[in-house]
Formats: sequence, structure tokens, C-alpha cells
Amino acid sequence: MAMAFFSGSASKLIFMAALATSLFAHMGLADDFSIVGYSPDDLTSMDGLIELFESWISKHGKIYESIEEKLHRFEIFKDNLKHIDETNKKISSYWLALNEFADLSHDEFKDRYLGFKTDVSTRKESRDEEFIYKGVLDLPKSVDWRKKGAVTPVKNQGSCGSCWAFSTVAAVEGIHQIVTGNLTSLSEQELIDCDTTYNNGCHGGLMDYAFSYIIANGGIHKENDYPYIMEEGICQTNKEELEVVTISGYHDVPANNEEAMLKALAKQPVSVAIEASGRNFQFYSGGVFDGRCGSDLDHGVTAVGYGTSKGVDYIIVKNSWGPKWGENGYIRMKRNIGKPEGVCGINKMVSFPTKNN
Repeated sequence: MAMAFFSGSASKLIFMAALATSLFAHMGLADDFSIVGYSPDDLTSMDGLIELFESWISKHGKIYESIEEKLHRFEIFKDNLKHIDETNKKISSYWLALNEFADLSHDEFKDRYLGFKTDVSTRKESRDEEFIYKGVLDLPKSVDWRKKGAVTPVKNQGSCGSCWAFSTVAAVEGIHQIVTGNLTSLSEQELIDCDTTYNNGCHGGLMDYAFSYIIANGGIHKENDYPYIMEEGICQTNKEELEVVTISGYHDVPANNEEAMLKALAKQPVSVAIEASGRNFQFYSGGVFDGRCGSDLDHGVTAVGYGTSKGVDYIIVKNSWGPKWGENGYIRMKRNIGKPEGVCGINKMVSFPTKNN
């Protein structure tokens, strides 16, 4: 039978007894071990760490199948906790914290929550002269499409590698609101189930392919009419008569051109690809993120604005890991870093849908 912490005193006693024979003595935590939101006393004793783990499990509703599995997850939890604490002591521009991913090894996290398809052999390359926002001048100092009513609440892809669908849908939701004035939550599930020519459901995809599908299909259904189930399903052709939201086309922003990306972002939310496989990205909690990532794109997200804080320029990015991750589901990523590809490669592959009035 599955057993969660806080399921009773017997469960806790069994866990503590088993823990006494584990590798707890070899943790190597420093006496000044600390983390944002928890006192040092919570983290320097067996009881403190157990209570912290139990509290975390209760908060996130975790259930484990056996004592052995709990012990295994506790070891991973301790290692992640140590990484979070050590990182927070070294970095001041952003900070990490325990979130729902704290019992996952980094390899497990990457396998479950990333899903950008890097095979772009059929993706058309854009040229600067084709960029429709090339002539945009006098960019505003800051833009936040959330405040303009063009961004739906943060969604959660779960352990399905469907980030590409969420990135696509958020961009379409944005341009639809800008053109029509109506903010409508749209269906990622439809893309997962039906857009299968080049995209691969929970196993990855590309936003351009998804834009092409929406155009060819004559639109995409509303979220309420085709809800998300966190796994691949059968394409629901019986929904054809329900209302859909359409787009007219899509465009790619010239690669590795931050100014061009900002010009597009000043006009609408845009789909972007980033490298999100860094361990610090897994536990990001707040601040302006500026490091420990390369530019090997593996995750699709949506840029919904930009701004400046304390002299540091950033891009506002909507993620699809739920509102408990990051800054209520968002991350601010540093811009103007002196590299054309941008932090985590955010300037490498940017695209956006268009919609006629």
C-alpha cells in the first residue's frame, strides 16, 4: 500500500528507524547550513531534516510506495537541499528554493519535464528582410502583456514533455486577445493528440510545426472543450463543430538578434526555446536568472514582456510547470548579456503567430 509522510506516528517511527541505518551520517552538511525560508536549526539535525522533508511532502501531496522508496527520495532531497543552499550563498542576482521537484534527481527532472524537439530539419529559416516588425522604432522601456490582459493563468504540463504545445498556445492566446479583446484559454491537448505529422506529443515538439497545424486545421479549440489530460490521447475529431480560435500565419524572428526579439515582444507574446536543463533552473524561485545554462535548446516557453530591475535588464518568461515554480510560474531571464544567443539561448529560436483583424 502506498504510504505518505504524516500518515501516522507509526509511519514516522518506521521511517526514522530505517533512516538510522541509512547514509545520513555521511551527508557532509556544514554547521552554518541554511536556506531561504528555513532556520539553520531545521537543517543541522536528523529530526530537523526529517520534519522538513515531511512538511515538504505534505505541502506537495507526495506519496511513496515503500519505506525504501521514501529513503531513496530523502537522499535525493538532501542532495538537492545542499545544492540549493550552496548556490544561494554564492549568487545574489537570483535564488533557489525547495519546490515540487525536490525529490527528483536532475536526470529524472530532465527526462520528465523538458520536451522541446531539436530536430528542425523542415523548419524554414527566416531572413531579416522578411521580419514584419523590422521597422518598429522607439521601443517602450518595459512591456508586460500580463497587465494588458493577454496572458492566461500559468498552466502545468506535468510529467508530459509537451512544453512545445504550451508555448504555442500561450502565443496564440496572446495575439487572439490583442486582436479581438477576448482572452480565451486554448487547448494544448488538441496539439498533443492531433498535431502528429512532425510533433510527437509528450515526447517533444516544435512551436513552428504547431503553428502550421493550427493554420492548416482551421483553428484550435478552447481548453474547456478539449481539456488537458497530461498524457497522449486519441485525436477528438467529433469536436469539429465547436468554436475554434484561428491564426492567419506565423513568423520567425531572425536568430540571435535580441533587438529583433524585443521588437516582436513589444507587439505580442512570443514563443521561445531555451536550455532549461541546468540544475539551477530546476529550483529557480526568484530574481533575475543569469547563469548555469548553455544554449542547447530543450524547452519551449513564452516570453510575455521585458523590463529592468535595479539596473538589470530582463525578459519575463511564462513557464508551464505550474504557479508554484519560480515567481508564480514565471522567470525573469537576464538580457543584454553580451552574447547574441542570450542567456540559455533565448534569442536563438523565437517565433510568433499572426492574426488578421
